[in-house]
Amino acid sequence: MIHVVARMELNPGCQEKMLEIMRDLVPVVRAEAGCITYNPCIDNDDNQSYLTIVEAWESEAHLKAHLDSAHMAEYRVAVKDLRKGSTLYLLNPVM
Repeated sequence: MIHVVARMELNPGCQEKMLEIMRDLVPVVRAEAGCITYNPCIDNDDNQSYLTIVEAWESEAHLKAHLDSAHMAEYRVAVKDLRKGSTLYLLNPVM
């Protein structure tokens, strides 16, 4: 199993549009082979500048297939003007 934390800094005023895109994307991703969990989260404060996706995949191969999928390519185009950037953390469980 591999865990992923994808943290995105959103441009001002773009949170609602990003969440709208995520509402359509999440069911598609959760139906992918190897997806254990895919949960978009916002900070637990008034900061609307970040969206974090907490993910778990059965393997790195499943994660790679997810990242290479057509719907993720479409997603990247759709959100390119909504975020300043993103950071992807790959984590291996130890217990």
